[in-house]
Amino acid sequence: MNYFPQALDRAAQMALLAALRRVVAQAPLFTPTMPRSGNPLSVRMTNCGPLGWVTDKERGYRYQATHPETGKPWPPIPPMLLDVWGAVAGYPFPPQACLVNYYAGDAKMGLHQDKDEEDFSAPVLSVSLGDTGVFRVGGRSRQDPTKKIELKSGDVVVLGGEDRLAYHGIDRILGGTSDLLAEGGRFNLTLRRVTTPN
Repeated sequence: MNYFPQALDRAAQMALLAALRRVVAQAPLFTPTMPRSGNPLSVRMTNCGPLGWVTDKERGYRYQATHPETGKPWPPIPPMLLDVWGAVAGYPFPPQACLVNYYAGDAKMGLHQDKDEEDFSAPVLSVSLGDTGVFRVGGRSRQDPTKKIELKSGDVVVLGGEDRLAYHGIDRILGGTSDLLAEGGRFNLTLRRVTTPN
């Protein structure tokens, strides 16, 4: 795992948040549900890029080109995020999906692997905006020991190579640790390559 604390300074965070607000205006946040059970996740989400990651009771985890509620294509990935990918991902092709997760209150994300993609040679890159998130990361088995990192606004994490399929999650959000988001809470932006380049 490569961890880049404060990769984005305050001005860059504000510019990225403004771009993200435009994304959410076109592709509103929605509440995803678990496969089979239909239980709602505690985060709300949306996407930008050619593909977006979604989940629901009927069809489970998948990527698709359109918003599940509006039916419209996802808006493009903001150029700033593509620049971050180009600077630190160490991968020659652009990301195809940017999953936007919004954590408020007691929202969290259990330990999981990102494995709905074809190409595991491409890393997963995440950018934090807003309140600090307590990030937990382990190994490629759910039984492996884990460590915690407090991800602050502007931090970037890259899971690639041996760590590409590491189990990871968000234990909780530390409310009031950032004033970037007027509404409070935390945005996590996760860039992924979905298909294998030709």
